[in-house]
Amino acid sequence: MKEKVNVTGVPETMVQTLYARAKETKKQNAKIKDEIAVELVEKLDYDFSIADKDNAMNYGVIARTIVLDRMVEQYLKKHENTVVVNIACGLDTRCYRMKGKYQRWYNVDLPETMKIRSQFLTETDPVYQIAKSAMDDSYIDDIDYHGKNILVIIEGLTMYLYEKDIRKMFSIIDKSFQKVTVMVETMSPFVVKHMKEKSIEGSNAKFTWGVKNGTELQRIVPGFSVQQEVSLVEGMKKLMPIYRVIGKIQIVRNISNKIIVMEKHG
Repeated sequence: MKEKVNVTGVPETMVQTLYARAKETKKQNAKIKDEIAVELVEKLDYDFSIADKDNAMNYGVIARTIVLDRMVEQYLKKHENTVVVNIACGLDTRCYRMKGKYQRWYNVDLPETMKIRSQFLTETDPVYQIAKSAMDDSYIDDIDYHGKNILVIIEGLTMYLYEKDIRKMFSIIDKSFQKVTVMVETMSPFVVKHMKEKSIEGSNAKFTWGVKNGTELQRIVPGFSVQQEVSLVEGMKKLMPIYRVIGKIQIVRNISNKIIVMEKHG
């Protein structure tokens, strides 16, 4: 029995990204393994035909998963007992791929999104669900983090926000945690302006915000400093060998999404 999901707007993107991960996992020489995504897609009553044709979205999601999985895993190896806060989690399953490598993992998203997540994923200690916006400072009250190392992941979200939201989200992180590292995915202003995501065109999700690089992001959130910047070209190289060549072209690197690692001064 398939379960119908009614999602539109930004939450709809979580169904599409889930599908992209499931599709890749089923390939002969899959570059990521996300068996839970495969299971969930089989349970969902949703028309995936448009997502199926959106190659740009599919490649982007897989490239991002490859890059972030590697970065998160390296971070958790270096820092034992980390508490992970995964903002705008949607139907993300990284908490399962990183099993045993962290102390606690909090998946945070809007109530309507979490309602869908909890339909399919019953999460128990050490994985928790918080049904609140990342712009609502009370979500911190649900996190048990005393003195622990904190890693915040913000994937697939900032491009749908405005600068004031970015400031607000970072200021909550800033005032709540003493020591914190944030891995945030950003889109370039050029792409925000000129690109539309085919798979969600019918819904109300629109790209609204982008930033050129970490230095520019640091100007917006001065409490944090840039540690590292990784272009998703790094993930594309795994998917399409041609990227080993075109990935060297500066403009290609510039317009690719990036994962920017920010650390709170303190």
